[in-house]
Amino acid sequence: MRRIALVCLALLYTILISAKNFVVVLDPGHGGKDPGAVGFGGQEKDINLKVAKKLGALITEKYKDVTVIYTRTTDKYVTLKERPEMANKANADLFISIHTNAAESSSAYGCECWVRGVDKATANLAVVQRENSVILMEDNYKEKYQGFDPKSIDSQIMFEMMQDIYSRNNLKVAQSLHKELLNLNRHDRGVRQAGFWVLHQTKMPSVLVELGFITNANEARYMLSEAGQNALAGALFKGFAEYKKFYDNTSTNAKNDQKQAKDEAKVEKTPEKPQTPIEEEKVKQTPAKANNQTKTETTKETPKEAAKATTGDVVFKVQIMASTKTIKDGDSQFKGLKGCEYYQEGKLYKYTYGNTSSYKEITQIRKDILSKFPEAFIIAFYKGKKVSVQEARALVE
Repeated sequence: MRRIALVCLALLYTILISAKNFVVVLDPGHGGKDPGAVGFGGQEKDINLKVAKKLGALITEKYKDVTVIYTRTTDKYVTLKERPEMANKANADLFISIHTNAAESSSAYGCECWVRGVDKATANLAVVQRENSVILMEDNYKEKYQGFDPKSIDSQIMFEMMQDIYSRNNLKVAQSLHKELLNLNRHDRGVRQAGFWVLHQTKMPSVLVELGFITNANEARYMLSEAGQNALAGALFKGFAEYKKFYDNTSTNAKNDQKQAKDEAKVEKTPEKPQTPIEEEKVKQTPAKANNQTKTETTKETPKEAAKATTGDVVFKVQIMASTKTIKDGDSQFKGLKGCEYYQEGKLYKYTYGNTSSYKEITQIRKDILSKFPEAFIIAFYKGKKVSVQEARALVE
């Protein structure tokens, strides 16, 4: 059954990423009666629209296999609910929401990129599943999706796997866009997580870009100028190009995985020994080439050895934020929390709070800091290696 499931999942993933042109939805924030941020003779809605259209023109010119869709192309009011709905209905592969920042202090400046908070992944998956019937009402959907029933257990497993892919790719696209913005000598405000509605309601990799502060005189002048808008659009295009290359490589790897899964399914079935949670996770992991992030190492222990895990082997922590740069303990960004630590994955420094072998204790720690970090979520390590929380709990409970 496991081999058959792997064949089906690999096949479906390949279909989802290769059956059509790549679709990117560009979302110029605000519009119409909603001007967004205002400052120094300009309005956010105008900057967002001009940069989005310039970015879309560059993509269309350079990529014949990419379809660009805008949530608005004029000074039109579009609700927050409608924006992700447009991307979902278009079965888009990427959603980029473009915004301009503001602050009470005119000294605030710099660019930042936001992705949806990880602790919302389960809720987002539920939205995907509820809306799945819309996707499957397409012509020839049975042929496209190999007869998968969205209400079946197998389909739920498939969409959980797809949601994990989206979550990883959120960071990949955000890092790509942010890096190119920084190449314009912009101040680095980091890649962060937050509960933006437009990001949580999408079912594809999604990122919200804050180009700069319209309440800062220098940045406002830059973003309102033709030269500044061209430069910002050009940087975002380079970031898009980097992500598109990554996406294309992922598609190729998925096809190879499909072939490997089919070959394995042909092998005569033999009784399989019981697997530890860690060994089972190795079967489910996406190949390292497919996500271009630091590979999470796993152990090769037998069930007997894993069962001997001591209390100190498993550590639970609460991840509170991620940044492209290191932050000193005691910095104001930690909001008064002392003893924060970080681990590194790819180019991101991921900051954590708390350290305990008790899942009950780490759950309480997370609750205690939710008022300061609403997007905080629990992570786990086994002998210094990052593992899933479920895996860690299975070793200590």
